[in-house]
Amino acid sequence: MAPWDRDVPGDFAEIGSETAAADEALAMGTALPDGEIPVFEDDETLHEKPEKQWLEMWRSLRANKAALVSLVFIVFLVLIAVFGPLLTPYNPVETHMANALKPPSAEHIFGTDQLGMDIFSRVIAGTRVSLTVGLLAVSIALSIGIVLGAVAGYFGGWIDTVIMRVMDMMLSVPSILLAITLMAALGKGIDKAVIAIGLVSIPEYARIVRGSILSIKENDYIAAAHVVGLTDARIIFRHVLPNALSVIIVRATLGISSAVLDTAALGFLGLGVQPPQAEWGDMLGRARGFIFQAPHTLIFPGLAITLTVLAFNLLGDGLRDALDPRARIK
Repeated sequence: MAPWDRDVPGDFAEIGSETAAADEALAMGTALPDGEIPVFEDDETLHEKPEKQWLEMWRSLRANKAALVSLVFIVFLVLIAVFGPLLTPYNPVETHMANALKPPSAEHIFGTDQLGMDIFSRVIAGTRVSLTVGLLAVSIALSIGIVLGAVAGYFGGWIDTVIMRVMDMMLSVPSILLAITLMAALGKGIDKAVIAIGLVSIPEYARIVRGSILSIKENDYIAAAHVVGLTDARIIFRHVLPNALSVIIVRATLGISSAVLDTAALGFLGLGVQPPQAEWGDMLGRARGFIFQAPHTLIFPGLAITLTVLAFNLLGDGLRDALDPRARIK
């Protein structure tokens, strides 16, 4: 007589029956009642706490001094963007020709520009514009790029070929030139800049997501999800994309820095924010004729762009190490 035929404790009998039902479902290609991949309560490998993982990531990020300082600086920028109108000592769009090109002083910390506007107030006002454009542009690129990359990587075949060839054509043109072309078609303005920068950034996210999914979809749990009858859409959004989330987060962080640079470039060329609204690139473009006469008109907007881009790049590097278990700083 088989050892499992009699005198079996209730817990072990229940686990054995669940295992048998799951094995039978997988073997027959049928779904369990709830349509999910079978999960057993006593399998300790399936009960790793996400809180512990996030804690380890935070410890790794905190150990990276450059990333931690960058995070603090970015939080500082966000606070400036939110409370900017309360922090500006002067109206950032009000002109005073009698005060034109004054050097930094106690009255004007960063000096004044060629129209007598306070540069410190305009740098603070420009923080909101740059961060807003960066976040909105990355949101557009993410929402479209993730879908295109996921569809191309998961289904492959002619769908992958068509999508990736379009992305390759977009990548063959420098992003700033493509953005200028789109701005010429859409017109000037900050809203047009958001759309242009978001569209030219789509191929980067699509290719990154596609590359991650090509490796993820070969795992056994994806095959098991197919066997139990889950739909392709559910597999993509519940089992594939969450495992590519770390790569997406890192690229989005770095993408904000690229969007800030592109915004400044469009503003420098007079295609982005229109005067008298303050924006760092526009400030540089309008002050370039005074580089020797009043260098402070270029130094402070330039520093704002440089420090912001550097902070997002360093934070992105730190997040990459923190989200990768093999590269975490202990």
